[in-house]
Amino acid sequence: MKEAFALLWSGDAETWGIVGRSLRFSLFSTLFALLPGVPLGVAIARRGSRAARLGAALVNALTALPTVVIGLFIYSLISRSGPLGALGFLYAPAGVIMGQAFLAAPVVASLTCAGLSKLDPRFGETLVTLGAGPWKRFFATLRETKAVLASAIVTAFGRVTGEVGVSMMLGGNIRFSTRTMTTAIALDAAKGEFDRALSLGMVLLVIAVAVNLAVHRLARDER
Repeated sequence: MKEAFALLWSGDAETWGIVGRSLRFSLFSTLFALLPGVPLGVAIARRGSRAARLGAALVNALTALPTVVIGLFIYSLISRSGPLGALGFLYAPAGVIMGQAFLAAPVVASLTCAGLSKLDPRFGETLVTLGAGPWKRFFATLRETKAVLASAIVTAFGRVTGEVGVSMMLGGNIRFSTRTMTTAIALDAAKGEFDRALSLGMVLLVIAVAVNLAVHRLARDER
């Protein structure tokens, strides 16, 4: 344990490079996950039809899908024989970010839908009465539930930061390129090099605690 702390605080370039790379991948994938996730969550929450309830159930099911399944799906798209193979995303940072975005999007949609379902139905009716168009209603809804949206973003960020299956399958755990904290931990533990594995594990623990504290704080502010 002492060696792990020493390695972490010694300013080891490779270790902190892995940390920075992981956070960068997680940030971009979370941002890309917002593009489909937020509109989908808003659309499901606004409609009380049977199709909307089915969509909500499907989104909730996708949040529990194993990461290796998502990795396998994206792999089939970006492999050389896949429809997006010409883009060269496989075993590159873009492939990891793409896979993590697919992993985070259902989380964003599910939490957005759950939060908006608590909104007073008269809010939407009032906007329509005032003559607000679809886009104005959309952004007004987001402003009204900004704490919900922030909680969804933080939770999605924590989800992709701690995943390993997608990063391993799509990134290949390439040194100085696609190696993240989770894939580095798996590799170092397999090689018996536990010092850096423990140091990276401590960083992940700090991130997990920070994410959970942020979610609880946002939930408290919302109430």
